[in-house]
Amino acid sequence: MKASRLAATGAVAATAVSAVIVLSSPAFAHVSVQAEGTAAKGGYAVVDFKVPNERDNASTTKLEVNFPTDHPLASVMPEPMPGWKIDVTKSKLAKPLELHGEQITEAVSKVTWTAATKDSGIPTGYFEKFPVSIGALPENADELVFKAIQTYSNKEVVRWIEVQEDGAEEPETPAPVLALSAASEDGHHGSTAAEEADAKTENAAATTEADAGDSSDTTARVLGVVGIVVGALGVAYGVLAGRRRSDA
Repeated sequence: MKASRLAATGAVAATAVSAVIVLSSPAFAHVSVQAEGTAAKGGYAVVDFKVPNERDNASTTKLEVNFPTDHPLASVMPEPMPGWKIDVTKSKLAKPLELHGEQITEAVSKVTWTAATKDSGIPTGYFEKFPVSIGALPENADELVFKAIQTYSNKEVVRWIEVQEDGAEEPETPAPVLALSAASEDGHHGSTAAEEADAKTENAAATTEADAGDSSDTTARVLGVVGIVVGALGVAYGVLAGRRRSDA
């Protein structure tokens, strides 16, 4: 009798523990966002939305990321990803933004990644990073909140949209939050890949011009030395010719 009661108690405890693990699993493995390097206020950054697949019987086949409307971003460019179809949704802005001297009247409000085939999603026990170049980051905010929706192959949908309240425990399905760092004292806010490429091109051109200048200087010096040598030989030849005439 005692053994059967212990067995029953153990079964109930195991069931309770399993239920706790299942119910709390999203809090341990949730969609998050992190910058590659720094995400400085007023600048540009490449951020990765990290999506783990915590289900044992389904793969992740879709990710929707909603971009903040209180701090719209004028430039949003997702990186191409093999096996995923990417859709970028834009919306009209209530207040136009200015980017590089131009007025921007619409901004990206959502980016959606959908597995191209049933075998190209995120399988069980794996995660995927979804990179996006964004900017210019707001100067009057310390963080950006991106609400995300994760869809599985079994049609299950998890909405990572709960905002963390100050002093409260982490919500069950927290929204991804990107922390913004202060701009450096020299006013540098970071740069896009295109700006970095332009800088590299300018540096290469400057190096080429410097090399060309050095080459020209070297050539001029060589020619000057050759001219001096030829002139000296001419003078020597004239002296020798004069002596021969005197001897004759």
